[in-house]
Amino acid sequence: MKKNLRIVSAAAAALLAVAPIAATAMPVNAATTINADSAINANTNAKYDVDVTPSISAIAAVAKSDTMPAIPGSLTGSISASYNGKSYTANLPEDSGNATITYSNNTVKPAQLEADKAYTVTVPDVSFNFGSENAGKEITIGSANPNVTFTEKTGDQPASTVKVTLDQDGVAKLSSVQIKNVYAIDTTYNSNVNFYDVTTGATVTTGAVSIDADNQGQLNITSVVAAINSKYFAAQYDKKQLTNVTFDTETAVKDALKAQKIEVSSVGYFKAPHTFTVNVKATSNKNGKSATLPVTVTVPNVADPVVPSQSQTIMHNAYFYDKDAKRVGTDKVTRYNTVTVAMNTTKLANGISYYEVIENGKATGKYINADNIDGTKRTLKHNAYVYKTSKKRANKVVLKKGTEVTTYGGSYKFKNGQRYYKIGANTEKTYVKVANFE
Repeated sequence: MKKNLRIVSAAAAALLAVAPIAATAMPVNAATTINADSAINANTNAKYDVDVTPSISAIAAVAKSDTMPAIPGSLTGSISASYNGKSYTANLPEDSGNATITYSNNTVKPAQLEADKAYTVTVPDVSFNFGSENAGKEITIGSANPNVTFTEKTGDQPASTVKVTLDQDGVAKLSSVQIKNVYAIDTTYNSNVNFYDVTTGATVTTGAVSIDADNQGQLNITSVVAAINSKYFAAQYDKKQLTNVTFDTETAVKDALKAQKIEVSSVGYFKAPHTFTVNVKATSNKNGKSATLPVTVTVPNVADPVVPSQSQTIMHNAYFYDKDAKRVGTDKVTRYNTVTVAMNTTKLANGISYYEVIENGKATGKYINADNIDGTKRTLKHNAYVYKTSKKRANKVVLKKGTEVTTYGGSYKFKNGQRYYKIGANTEKTYVKVANFE
């Protein structure tokens, strides 16, 4: 059963305009609804139950010039709420008259927005309707965006999370939602963001730093941040000068460690791998353009782990596959050649077992069908000869009905039009008709 998680706010509708995302644009004054499951299953270990994330797009006013007329500033966007593991987005009609935009404690109209200024946008009287079946429940509302804060009652100090008791109709009412550090984009400024080497001043598209771990093999996030920030900076070049663009290296490092499932202590220490990559992103507050610099962090005094591997002989031509069991390119390992693979097989998305290819002690993410190495045991349903070609037998052996035989890879079609399996873990031409197994 589905119920409605509603954002009910004239001021919200006044602030947040239709954004280019997959949702239905709402007519002016219409209620905006986000569908969510009706039962609130609060996780006691979570920071909040409902994640509210406004997405604001601000455009700076353009002054009149000889080549173009004056263009007023504007503020548009959308608001999303994540609830019970799902994300829902509502597009709201454009009309920012009821929202409050401030800069240095002064109220600013959307038409007056300027570039390079950090505005605060406040949306008053926002409500969430979870349905009467949740009446009286206490929920926590928060946001993954650190710039978003909430007040439950007028006069409260904005907080990153608020606990709200739902009323008799299952409605959570907030006095306001506040979004800080909203920058208006200067549409006349076209300079791109680039990363530069601090020492040489050269533009760079990739980076590398080296840091030694302590005697326990640990690093601290602050050390990684300092190493990257001391070597690279981001800027925009315009009118023969560079203007620095700030970037959040600490968050980038944390994201890189999280992606590798590396735990970080409360004071920033973590067990250092030999290498990991930090993707540092710099976004201009002036025109919204951005650049990402992948920085390889190497820890020389931590050994590069070697994946246990084994050498195996390919008994049937084998293509490479990715983790989703999709073929990778056209390269293949031809039969009777050896390949280094992991010690054990892995079942991929198609339910078939594969060996991962290991190169220089590292997993490659490329897989070979295990049937090309280990073969498949099949039981003969008829007596069978072993053939060398479609006309010649390989030997005088007769394989009896009921015998279990290991075949390798897919079948081959011989000149006589019949299909044969390769048998025998050797390089000899030994084949048995597929029909003898059917």
